[in-house]
Amino acid sequence: MTRHDTLDAHLSGLAAALLPYRREAERLASWGTELAWTLARGGRLLVAGNGGSAAEAQHLTAELVGKLRDDREPLSAIALHAETSALTAIGNDYGYDEVFARQVRAHGRPDDILLLLSTSGTSTNLLTAAQAGHDTGLRCWAFTGPAPNPLADRCHDVLAVPSPDSQVVQELHLVSTHLLCEYVDQALPLIRQLPTASVPAPRAGTFARWAPPPVPTGTGRDGANGHPTNGHGANGHGSTGTGWVRS
Repeated sequence: MTRHDTLDAHLSGLAAALLPYRREAERLASWGTELAWTLARGGRLLVAGNGGSAAEAQHLTAELVGKLRDDREPLSAIALHAETSALTAIGNDYGYDEVFARQVRAHGRPDDILLLLSTSGTSTNLLTAAQAGHDTGLRCWAFTGPAPNPLADRCHDVLAVPSPDSQVVQELHLVSTHLLCEYVDQALPLIRQLPTASVPAPRAGTFARWAPPPVPTGTGRDGANGHPTNGHGANGHGSTGTGWVRS
């Protein structure tokens, strides 16, 4: 394969994912409004991922604590994988599956938001973090590759990039990060005008009772660079079988 063939193959895969991704990305407007409401009212966003997904999650927190374009107040967002001393201590004392979940229980408060990023949707440490988020009363979202996948099933709402190529999935997760921040910045001025004791925060998903499936054995984490070592599931969300309805 020549250099041009490699370039064309990658761009073709990205182009093929764009139209179905656009339908998925429509949920980001309501996510942005809900996140802006949460952060403006003193809430917090917790994010986590492995490998390349960790880098993208940290990119998101940098945009919120810093700024995307225009100056504004800093917003509370924490990348759980970036706390290296806590991460390694928890991994050493409790096992790698607990590195994010224990931090969720430490930092999360009811109605905070937990966003988990995974190209495969199978990383056990993220599944365990989602369980901890539900136990603590957080709203759980995910950026994943094609659904159905275990992480999508464990979160209240998911943006599932419909591509079998984990590189394309990560590239569109970055687009999603920028769009989410854009929607947050658009919603903040309107939210600031509302009284503190106003209507409850808007919800991006439709919540009902949620019963978690068993956590699979093994680490199940993405590979060394944040990519899955096996294939993705079928495209589309399908039925989660978890007892709640996703919008």
